[in-house]
Amino acid sequence: MELSLFFPALLTGVFCYLGAIESPWLFGMSGGFYVVGRPLVAGLLVGLAFGDVRAGVLCGLAVQGVFIANLSTGGATNSEITYAAYGGIGLAMATTKDPAIAVTLAILIGQTFGLIFYNTRMALYSFWNNRAQKAAEDLDDRGIVLNHVVYPQITTFLLRAVPIFLAIYFGRGLVDWLLANVPQVITDIISVLGGVLPALGIAMLMGIVVKEKMHLIFFFAGFVLMAFAGLNMIALVFIAALVAYIVYLAASDTIQVSGGSAIQTEIPEKNAAFEDDDLF
Repeated sequence: MELSLFFPALLTGVFCYLGAIESPWLFGMSGGFYVVGRPLVAGLLVGLAFGDVRAGVLCGLAVQGVFIANLSTGGATNSEITYAAYGGIGLAMATTKDPAIAVTLAILIGQTFGLIFYNTRMALYSFWNNRAQKAAEDLDDRGIVLNHVVYPQITTFLLRAVPIFLAIYFGRGLVDWLLANVPQVITDIISVLGGVLPALGIAMLMGIVVKEKMHLIFFFAGFVLMAFAGLNMIALVFIAALVAYIVYLAASDTIQVSGGSAIQTEIPEKNAAFEDDDLF
C-alpha cells in the first residue's frame, strides 16, 4: 500500500469520529454532528486531507444532496450519514474523485456497514451504561467516569475511525479493480444514478419544507436564473434573500391594512351614534 494514502485515510477516520453525535470535542453536537458530521463539511475536510479541496467539495456537495432530507425518527435511522459521508467521499477521493462514484459508495457504506457499526455501538453503550449505573450505586467515582466517559469514547473511536481508515486504505485497490473490470455500461449506469440521487434528495426535502404549491414558483424561478441566466449560487442567495424580505413586508402590510380597515369601519359607527345622542 502507498504510504501517501496512510495519512489522508487516518485523518478521514479521525474526522469521522469527531463528527459522531456522541463526540464531545467540538462543542458536542453543535460543532460535531451538525457541522463536521455533514457531508458538505466532510467533503471540505477530506479534500484538505487528500490535497484537493475542489474535488472534495464537489463530492461532498453531491453526497449532501442525497442525504439532505435524511431524518432520524425516535433514534431509528435508515442510513448512518457520517459513515456515508467520510467513507464514500474518502474512497472516491482515493480513486476517481468522481462525485457520482462518491454518491454510490456513500449510499452503500451508509446503509450497510454504517448501520451495522451504528447498532453495534448502541449495544455496547447499553453495556457501559449498566456498568456506570452499578458504579453510581456503589459510590465509585472512578467507575462512573470510566464507564460513562472514557470507555464509550474509546468504543466510538474504534468503531468509527478504524473502519473508515481501513476502508479507505485497503479498499482503494478493490474499488480500482471493480472500476477497471466491470463493463462500461455498468459504470455509465452508476454515473447516471449517482447524478440523479442528489435530485431525489432535494425533492424529498421540498416535500418536507414546501407547504403550499404556490411556493414552488420561487423554486422554479431560482432554477431558471441559475440554469439559463448563468447566475452563480452566491448571487442567487442574495436575490432569494431580497425576494423573501419583500414577501415578508408585503404580508405584514396586508395584515396591517386588513386590521386598520376593520377599525375604521367600527369607529365611524360609534361616532355617529355619539353625535346622534348629542343632537337629540
